[in-house]
Amino acid sequence: MSKRGRVLVAMSGGVDSSVAAVMLHEQGYEVIGLTMKTWDYASSGGGSSKETGCCSLDSINDARALAVSYGFPHYILDIRGEFGDFVIDNFVDEYLAGRTPNPCVLCNTHIKWEALLKRADKLDCEFIATGHYANIRQQDNSRYVISKGRDTHKDQSYVLWGVSQENLARTQFPLGRYTKAEIRQMAAEMGQLELANKSESYEICFVPDNDYRAFLRNRVHNIDERIGPGNFVLADGTVVGQHQGYPYYTVGQRKGLGIALGRPVFVTQLLPESNTVVLGDEHELQRQEAFVKNVNLVKYASIEQPMEAVTKIRYKDAGMTSTIAQVGEKIKVDFHHVVKGIAPGQSAVFYEGDDLLGGGFLM
Repeated sequence: MSKRGRVLVAMSGGVDSSVAAVMLHEQGYEVIGLTMKTWDYASSGGGSSKETGCCSLDSINDARALAVSYGFPHYILDIRGEFGDFVIDNFVDEYLAGRTPNPCVLCNTHIKWEALLKRADKLDCEFIATGHYANIRQQDNSRYVISKGRDTHKDQSYVLWGVSQENLARTQFPLGRYTKAEIRQMAAEMGQLELANKSESYEICFVPDNDYRAFLRNRVHNIDERIGPGNFVLADGTVVGQHQGYPYYTVGQRKGLGIALGRPVFVTQLLPESNTVVLGDEHELQRQEAFVKNVNLVKYASIEQPMEAVTKIRYKDAGMTSTIAQVGEKIKVDFHHVVKGIAPGQSAVFYEGDDLLGGGFLM
């Protein structure tokens, strides 16, 4: 084993994780690459002929080829069973419950980190590493803290709020101090021009063409017969039209409603019990407080007193100053200004400066 130790690197086949693996290799770590196969693309039911997202067959081959070229081992880990049982079943259940799921958070928290560390132990690896744009450090109170990546446009700390202290203790993020442009340049300087120019996928890896409605129809037997059309209503209960079924809509949605009321309207609430979709004007999406469940705190073990934080309610959200307070097992968020489009099921993530305080799921 090298003096710096042995590290298991999650390699998706994309430019980020590939450069992360080579970076650690050149820093003197004994690198082992691991690509996790999370989904059977042949059964996905999408219209695209090309596999998209991380860990497709093409991406697995790209990851293996890079590892071979640099002389470090590469393995493929089939976690389709665990992934399907947890992430995909939750994805479907959340939509059927009228919520908007966060599959990448669940995958990181419950599947990828656990799978990586389990295999790391078998391979005598002290550390695991990923290509996320985030930073990690241990502070004086011995807790491991995630902070935002230097590239503000690529920062991925939002999807990492659920990773436990035990798992963070063995985690490295080699890319946290770099920008995406710098990582692409590194790949080019490595002679990996195709990798350097590889496009990014913004799709959920198991939802082909980013069409979650088609995925639900393929995944849930007779979903349209079981749920069927329902009413679009206004806040006062006035019926203004028919929709295709509440799982096909999300809070905050404006486009694709198939209804014309002479003004822009938005989905403000989903009522699964009556298969009702409530519509309203933009101001009806505004809220000034929220409750968050399934909380995982990162920087501090607990929040003893109400404190000021910046709260993000979606990945690309700039965040809003707020006061957060622990109420039993939940966090109450009082925003200092109104926010729009709080969608139950999405993540609320709290920051103190660049440091990740923790997060949970919006109720």
